[in-house]
Amino acid sequence: MRVAVVGAGSWGTAVATLLQRKAEHEILLWARRAELAETINLFHENPLYLPDIALPEGLAATSNLRDAIAGAEVIVMAVPSHGFRSVLRSVLEHVSGRPTFVSLTKGLEVTTRKRMSEVLSDEVEGITARSIAVLTGPNLAREIATGFPAASTVACADDAGAALIHDLFHTTNFRCYSNNDVAGAEIGGAFKNVIAIAAGIAEGLGYGDNTKATVITRGLAEMARFSVHFGAQPITFLGLAGVGDLIATCASPQSRNHSVGIELGKGRDIGDIMGSMKMVAEGVQSCKPILELGTEAGVWMPITENVVAICHEGASVEGAAADLLARELRSEFHGVENYLLVHPKS
Repeated sequence: MRVAVVGAGSWGTAVATLLQRKAEHEILLWARRAELAETINLFHENPLYLPDIALPEGLAATSNLRDAIAGAEVIVMAVPSHGFRSVLRSVLEHVSGRPTFVSLTKGLEVTTRKRMSEVLSDEVEGITARSIAVLTGPNLAREIATGFPAASTVACADDAGAALIHDLFHTTNFRCYSNNDVAGAEIGGAFKNVIAIAAGIAEGLGYGDNTKATVITRGLAEMARFSVHFGAQPITFLGLAGVGDLIATCASPQSRNHSVGIELGKGRDIGDIMGSMKMVAEGVQSCKPILELGTEAGVWMPITENVVAICHEGASVEGAAADLLARELRSEFHGVENYLLVHPKS
C-alpha cells in the first residue's frame, strides 16, 4: 500500500518514521521546503522540527506534492489547522481514486469553527465515513520517533475504515485502539491544548501540583460538558483521546501548548512567545472558536474563557486565576449528570 504523509513537521515526521520502520508499505513524506526534503533524504534527519533523531534510511521525502500524492491509497494529513483546508485543496488536485484520509491535526479551523473531519467532508467530493479517520492520543512526537512504547486512538465512524487504519499504524511499540466517536476524538485533541495552556500558566505562576491537578481535572469536565452538545460521547474522554492526551500535554516539557502557558505565567507577552516558536501551538488559535461554540450552546467554560482572555484580550494571568477562584460553586458534574453511567446522587 502506498501512503503519503503530508507535512514534515515534528508529528508528520514522527508518523512517517513509525510507518517506515514497520516496513510493510511504501511511505513518502511531503515537505513544503525543498531544502528540508533534501536534508531528510541525504542525512536522514529533520533538524528543523525533530533535531537529534535519526530517521530511517529508507524514509523518502519530496517537496513535489504531485509526486507525494500520486497513487496514494492513504493520505495522512499532518498540517496545522489554519492551513489544513488550503493544503487539502492542493492535495486534491493530484488525487486519483478514493483514498482514505487520516487527520493528525488537533485543532479547529478558526474561520469556520469546524473539525478537520468536517473540512474533509466539505472538500472531498463523495467522501464517505469509511474514508475519514483520526489518529489522536498521548503522542509526543519525539517519543514516538525515538520508539518509546505508546498508544493512540484510531477514530472512524465505519468499523472497516477503523480496522484499515488500525492495522496500518499498529506496531509492537505503538498500540492502536479503535473508536467510532470521531467528534469526541477530535474535540479531545483540540480542547486538551487549551487546558494545557491553563495548566502551564498555573506552573508559570509558581503554583503547586494540587493546582495543576485541579486545572487538569476541571478541564476534563469542561471538555465533557462541551462535547455532549456536539455529538460526542463523554466516555471518549476517559480514554486515550481525552484524559490520556490531556495528561501527556499538561505534564511534558515537550508540549508546545504547555510551554506557552508556562511563559505566560511568567509574564511574557503572547505575541513575543509565539514569535519565538518554530512550530504552531494549536491551543492559542483553537481556544477562540471553542469558546464561541460553547457560549452559543450555553456551556459553562470558565477555564477556556480565561485562556481566551489572556491570549487574545490582554487579561493578566493573576486576574484570570482570581476570576476562576471567585466563580460560583456548582456540582462537580455540572452539565454531564445525565450522561454519567452512575448518577452522582445515587
